[in-house]
Amino acid sequence: MVLGMGVPELLIVLLVALVIFGPKNLPKLGSAIGKTVKNVREGMEEGEAGGARSKAEGPDAEGVEEIVADEDADADVAAGAR
Repeated sequence: MVLGMGVPELLIVLLVALVIFGPKNLPKLGSAIGKTVKNVREGMEEGEAGGARSKAEGPDAEGVEEIVADEDADADVAAGAR
């Protein structure tokens, strides 16, 4: 039993997914779901191991600062155009 469902229920779910997404897109969907689950697990493990680490302390902190600076510049340009 997976998630409280037996074999007949799982077969019905798989058949419905096959009908909705088609045989060509079903492998892509499975791959996307698998990658998402992997990323969520890694994120949860990182969150537990990292403690109360700030988001700005990550490796992408410079990129975040650049985006914020660009948004500030855009806001200044928009304010000057009024």
